[in-house]
Amino acid sequence: MPYPTPDLCDAFPDLVRVVEPMFRNYGGKPCFGGTIVTVKCHEDNSLVKENAQQPGHGQVMVVDGGGSLRRALLGDMIAAKAAENGWEGFIIYGCIRDVDAIGETPLGVQALGTIPLKTEKRGIGDLNIPVTFGGVTFTPGEFVYADNNGILVSSQALAL
Repeated sequence: MPYPTPDLCDAFPDLVRVVEPMFRNYGGKPCFGGTIVTVKCHEDNSLVKENAQQPGHGQVMVVDGGGSLRRALLGDMIAAKAAENGWEGFIIYGCIRDVDAIGETPLGVQALGTIPLKTEKRGIGDLNIPVTFGGVTFTPGEFVYADNNGILVSSQALAL
């Protein structure tokens, strides 16, 4: 279980990078963290769905949707599959849908907002490349921690 982000900031001020406040917590697991896996996509969640079907124990999928508020990059079916496969959570620089169901899923989910529209599936996107948003670069293999206070990134695993 990850530690609260304020405690991690206090204990490791030189090891954490704090994401600008723009995200809202939607998942059934309000405090989560793990190793970063990235997906870069724009209004196409094909790679999100594909990765959620893989084992994700100890990992958080960081999805750079370009900040688009026009299509949902995560819905209840993908979230349920990710939880079933052991993913710790998602950080989505974009929107999600099926908020009530996702709120009951044992998965951390932070996103910019919600919209009921699904994406088109074109199979377009990039997997495990560094992505930057909120003033922070998320590099695959680094660590991310998230709760109702915010989101932190560190090159090292943090524990109190």
